[in-house]
Amino acid sequence: MKLFSCQHCAQILFFENTRCERCQHALGYWPDTNVLSALEPDGEAFRALGVEDRRFKLCANAEHGVCNWLVPADSRETFCAACSHNRVIPELSSPDHRIAWRKIEAAKHRLFYTLFRLNLAQTQNMRFAEEPLFFQFLDDSPSPQGKVLTGHDLGVITIALKEADDAEREQRRQAMGEPYRTLLGHFRHEVGHYFWDRLVRDGKRLEACRAVFGDDRKDYDEALKVHYKNGAPADWQKSFVSAYATCHPWEDFAETWAHYLHIIDTLEMVRAFNLQLSPDIDKDHEFRVDSHIDPYKAKAIAPLMKVWLPVTTALNVLNKTLGKDDLYPFVLSPPVVEKLEFIHGLVHSSVDGVSQAAKAKHIAAA
Repeated sequence: MKLFSCQHCAQILFFENTRCERCQHALGYWPDTNVLSALEPDGEAFRALGVEDRRFKLCANAEHGVCNWLVPADSRETFCAACSHNRVIPELSSPDHRIAWRKIEAAKHRLFYTLFRLNLAQTQNMRFAEEPLFFQFLDDSPSPQGKVLTGHDLGVITIALKEADDAEREQRRQAMGEPYRTLLGHFRHEVGHYFWDRLVRDGKRLEACRAVFGDDRKDYDEALKVHYKNGAPADWQKSFVSAYATCHPWEDFAETWAHYLHIIDTLEMVRAFNLQLSPDIDKDHEFRVDSHIDPYKAKAIAPLMKVWLPVTTALNVLNKTLGKDDLYPFVLSPPVVEKLEFIHGLVHSSVDGVSQAAKAKHIAAA
């Protein structure tokens, strides 16, 4: 995530802002150019000060206070590039549902920010693919269908509404022995399953992926039963980013994918704040950080890891000064870094491949 600034008054803005607190301009986010723009009325539409020669309207979900993204004024679409993937939203007559939906959309829009920054949302054409991506946000209340489970199935990602309840999510986190459980983490994990289908299965990278993550043909349902009965192996941190990643190669991939998104999004914010680390007692410079690296343009995972280790160490130490547990409760072993390298390469090679194919098609048509 980056910092933004108001084009009218230069006030620092944050991703979810809908109005500049200094000049009171309405704000809208345009993903195509990664701009949070001040808006000025232009008839029934808006002129975005940060986007030249374009008129926009706000996403239809702006009226519910859950979206600040823009839609071209001449578009027949009423929902933005993020909200257009919603299949089922909560029943909004309930105030609790409206609060939960706002939290869910905040996390989902941050997911889409990263997908756009990685060019995955553009080149993979997720709404119109053979397996399109959709979301449904369902109430956990008892129903004839049984308990709602957060998960992914054939391009449909379900998020249980209870996951937006901080107390309930914390209870589930402790009950399942997870050191980390967030709404954004859920979105990043579940979309990892979707991109396994798109980039690994459909992208003909199965054998390469199996060489790193293991054989996905292992019985999934049985693997889950064994995991929930016996737990993770005692030495799981030697090869996996989380205990849950040990249960099946699909989950290992999704957990590592989510972690990759955690890393690049955080490092972009480190860069935006121009954070520097250089402890006086660090004579070997192990914790010196140059925050100018752009995580979205890195050619390999190694430069990111060089920054990531000292940044997360500092975050953990700072958190403990406030009497809190580690903010970043993970250990990235060499095998985990190898898996992150695979995902880094998978994302960038897939985007490059799709872009080259589109370019060749355009040249042939011309």
